[in-house]
Amino acid sequence: MKKIYFAGSIRGGRVDAALYHRIISYMQKENDVLTEHVGNMDLSLVEQGRERDALIYKQDTAWLRESEVLIAECTCPSLGVGYELAYAERHGIPCHIFYDKTKTQLSAMLTGDSYYAIHPYEHEEEIYPMLKKILE
Repeated sequence: MKKIYFAGSIRGGRVDAALYHRIISYMQKENDVLTEHVGNMDLSLVEQGRERDALIYKQDTAWLRESEVLIAECTCPSLGVGYELAYAERHGIPCHIFYDKTKTQLSAMLTGDSYYAIHPYEHEEEIYPMLKKILE
């Protein structure tokens, strides 16, 4: 059983929240997803003040340090997910980036960094065999 940090857009937009929920549910069958809340359809998108946001930062970075792998769905651009990816790289946590290549292009800062394993897809069903291989 792996400890997984799942990263997906929250304040950057929730258009893919249902997809996040399905990916998290798939991974939870045999693993511990530390950030299962990212798939919650009712997450607040608004800033909650510096003090509350500092608590979120502290919790998320603790989960990152505890995780064995970061799985990011990056179709919807997110400053927070970019930060999480850089944080994970700095701490030597393997990072896998998924994105729907029919809907977006990744930043050159991600595709140009050989640290990240990049997994483009066109259909959601392509994600799960790739995840299975990563998590075995």
